[in-house]
Amino acid sequence: MNTSQTKRAAPTADVVARRIETLIMDSVLKPGQALPSERLLTQRLAVSRSALREGMQLLRARGLIETQHGKGSFVANLVQSAASRPLEHLLQQQERTLYDLLEVRELLESEAARLAASRGTEADHILIRRRFQELEELHAQDCPPEDIARADHAFHLAICEASHNPVLVHMISLFNELMLSTVRVSVQHLYPNQSSKRQLDRQHARLCNAVTQGQPDQARRAAREHIDGIRKQLRELEARQERSEHARQRLNGL
Repeated sequence: MNTSQTKRAAPTADVVARRIETLIMDSVLKPGQALPSERLLTQRLAVSRSALREGMQLLRARGLIETQHGKGSFVANLVQSAASRPLEHLLQQQERTLYDLLEVRELLESEAARLAASRGTEADHILIRRRFQELEELHAQDCPPEDIARADHAFHLAICEASHNPVLVHMISLFNELMLSTVRVSVQHLYPNQSSKRQLDRQHARLCNAVTQGQPDQARRAAREHIDGIRKQLRELEARQERSEHARQRLNGL
């Protein structure tokens, strides 16, 4: 290939890389997700196969995609999983870490809900309602807590993605497993109580409606009330357990 051909191909490859980077930033392509086939990508991006391959090579060099022989190319894990391991340990060992994480969720998710209500498109609304419906169906089927927790988390993540603020979405994704851990706690400890479960269900419904109906202030308030409700219910549960333990000790003369 001569020099003039190289100069013409390089900008096209860079354009390909930037388009795919945008898809990653906007969470259209998520970490671990397989990229479409080469044929489909060339059609969607309206580029030549050589330009696509050069663009993919740029993305591999930047650490944004990984290619596995015989399997294809995947979006790379943009955040090293080791970054959250110390906090995961604290969450398991230190009671206060759970409440610290709930505070962070309240701050980030309330603002994400407000932005989602302001900026969300009809496609976003469809995804949010779909995630909400999936969560309700799992409840009705009495599925395992882990399945419900993941569906619950997916519902909240769909709202965050509808904020159309890639930095906010990736900040939340940074501690994805930690955020999921707070959902697991609420599902495991609050959902067995029918009164607590009904309250959480109502809060989810209010949040879903406020976002999809384009009500920013109501959406932010609904998100805050939801997280604050979880925090208060967990505190009340701990207090009841502590009273029960004290009564047991008095009964046994300890």
